[in-house]
Amino acid sequence: MIRKYVPQDMEYMIRIWNEVVEEGIAFPQEECLDLESGKEFFGAQSYAGVAEIDGRIMGLYILHPNNVGRCGHICNASYAVSADVRGRHIGEQLVLDCLKVGRELGFRVLQFNAVVESNVHARHLYERLGFQQLGTIPGGFRMKDGHYENICPYYHEL
Repeated sequence: MIRKYVPQDMEYMIRIWNEVVEEGIAFPQEECLDLESGKEFFGAQSYAGVAEIDGRIMGLYILHPNNVGRCGHICNASYAVSADVRGRHIGEQLVLDCLKVGRELGFRVLQFNAVVESNVHARHLYERLGFQQLGTIPGGFRMKDGHYENICPYYHEL
C-alpha cells in the first residue's frame, strides 16, 4: 500500500533515506538526516509517500517542484527502498503512485535530474514506465569512493 506519510513513519523514513545516502551511489546528498532535520526535510516536500507492507514501512518517495516560476510546473522526485526488500517491485509502485500524485498536484512533467548511469535497475524501470532520457552529463555524479560517473536526466509527461 502506498500512502501519504504520517509523523509516526518518520523514524523508518529517516532510516531508509539514510541507507541510500550512506551507500553513496544514487542520491546527491552526503549528510544523513536526524529526527529534527528529517521532519524539516520531509515536511518541506510537496508530497512524501511511503510503501507500507504488513504494517512495516519498506520504501518512500518525495515529490517537489524541480524549479520555480515559469518552470514550476515541472516536478522532481526521489525514491528509496529498504535494502532488505529490493527486487520486490516496491520501487515501481512508488514511481506509479508518484506519477499519479504529481498529476493531481497540477504538475505537467516529472523530471529526474541525476540518475546515475550505472543504476541500471532504476534506468530500466523508468524506461519501461515511459520515461525519456534527455541525454548524458559526463562525470556528473561523484560516487562515494570518489570516482565520477555519468548521469542521465529523464522526464515523463504527466
